Amino acid sequence: MAAVKTNGSSKGATTQEEEEETSFYEEVENLQKLCDFLRSNEGPPVREAVEMDKRVHYLKGEKLVNFLVEPKKGTKWPENLPKFSSRHEAIAVCKDLCRYQFIHRSEKRGKGDLVVSRVRDFDETGYFTWMYEGDKTFSHMMTTVLIVGFLCCTCFPIWPNFLKVFVWYMSVTLLLFLFFLITVRAFIFLMGWICGFDFWILPNLFDESLGFFDSFKPVISFEKTAAGQLPYRLGIAVAFFSFCYWAVTQPSEFDGFKQGQIDFIKDLYAGKLLSDVSQQDKQDIDKPKMPTLEDILKMEEEDEEEIALSEEEEVQNLLDNLVDEEEDIDEDFD
Repeated sequence: MAAVKTNGSSKGATTQEEEEETSFYEEVENLQKLCDFLRSNEGPPVREAVEMDKRVHYLKGEKLVNFLVEPKKGTKWPENLPKFSSRHEAIAVCKDLCRYQFIHRSEKRGKGDLVVSRVRDFDETGYFTWMYEGDKTFSHMMTTVLIVGFLCCTCFPIWPNFLKVFVWYMSVTLLLFLFFLITVRAFIFLMGWICGFDFWILPNLFDESLGFFDSFKPVISFEKTAAGQLPYRLGIAVAFFSFCYWAVTQPSEFDGFKQGQIDFIKDLYAGKLLSDVSQQDKQDIDKPKMPTLEDILKMEEEDEEEIALSEEEEVQNLLDNLVDEEEDIDEDFD
């Protein structure tokens, strides 16, 4: 009897949890929270296609249901959203997503080409296109930052001098930091690769397919080098250590190269890269160029000289024409 009571109580608790989950997702606001999660990086994978001359994201209904019931490994499910305990609950919520037009059913017309389906009901075998684009707060914020940054760049000539100097030093420092980071990453990878290991610091740093924060994950990666690379590793090792030997045994040339790099960095920070430009021209590079009084007088003199020359040319042309006419008259009389 006790066992029967226990089973009955567990079934009652499960039924109560399912009812709470179903009632939770009956509200449109909670469905929107679920869609925010599904459209984030933690959500199910989607594919890109073109529908009605617009690029859209779509996925199969079965994969959406599978994700709701069993999220992929490593997914952080939001604490404010109850999980689904059965496929029946997940399918019911997917039907609500179609009903409230968070997604709509599509048909494949070709590879990467979709059309809106006449069938509106949810089915695990169908394809569904996202109509809900997710939370736009971050996108609007980045658009605002982009517009403000563009306006600031266009107003650069009227910036105060200390801001120009600050931007210059910041740009140079960022450039040198990136160069140093890339060099250190490459050197550490080269040493590890020669020893038979692929060791990267920030391996996804330059992966354009990832977002800003995901580019810094993971911090390091350490794997064994693939087989068959031993001859290449030996060749690179010989070339690298030969260069190091040359740098040590030829101190005069290497020291000159090192001193040249130091001088270049100093000139970079001091703004002396354009040595053929005077200091006054550097300071006035952003100022509007207004002609001085001497320039104006000189321009007027040149204009007067041009006018005088043009008058003389006209007189000379008249004289030439008279002479030609007299010669023609003489020839007629002859």
